[in-house]
Amino acid sequence: MFGAAAPSGEALPRDAVQLLAPVVPGKFIGLWNNFRELATKTGAAIPETPLWFLKANSSLNHPDGVIAPPASYTGKVLYEGELGLVIGRRCKDADEAEAADAIFGLTAVNDVTALDLLQADPSFPQWARAKSCDGFGPVGPTIATGLDWAALRVQVALNGRVRQDYPCSDMIIPPGRIVSLLSREMTLEAGDVIACGTSVGALPMRPGMVVEVTIAGIGTLRNVMAGGG
Repeated sequence: MFGAAAPSGEALPRDAVQLLAPVVPGKFIGLWNNFRELATKTGAAIPETPLWFLKANSSLNHPDGVIAPPASYTGKVLYEGELGLVIGRRCKDADEAEAADAIFGLTAVNDVTALDLLQADPSFPQWARAKSCDGFGPVGPTIATGLDWAALRVQVALNGRVRQDYPCSDMIIPPGRIVSLLSREMTLEAGDVIACGTSVGALPMRPGMVVEVTIAGIGTLRNVMAGGG
């Protein structure tokens, strides 16, 4: 079971350590169109089941890591601040109560997207490719337990200016149901991460910009986009 180890009690100064992603997921799953405000703005239909994609494990990035697009890519790179669910134990064909109980804790995710790759081939939307570049999945800085997900807000600042600020309570499919429905299609394992989708305000970043994803009780991801001198 994920999180079974006991804390050591050792304390270190924050500036003496480099934070790593608090989990290395076996599966890194993302959702699209899971917030009512964004669906209303775009005219997208309200989904009854999660609209999901996989991010490559190698997209994982640290809470203060650098976001570096591939050298071959010169298109737009979007930030997407999201609430992340961290699975705590094996979960298969679970009902909603069992699924909610299988969520170990909550974290913050920046689901970075190479926007121009998504529709690069009009015959095949490339969700996994657009989302899976190395470093396109900052996670952390902590996994918080005991939080009420519906009381949280996701806030994203770009160079200190708030660009996203939305309530998690606007989620179309809530965490327990997300996990339950996904578990009917794939076995979820301890350490898997599910990014719950984003809302309005996701915009492109430019080289040298600092993007900060903050969720009270979890902390702040602070990542710089490579380049810019």
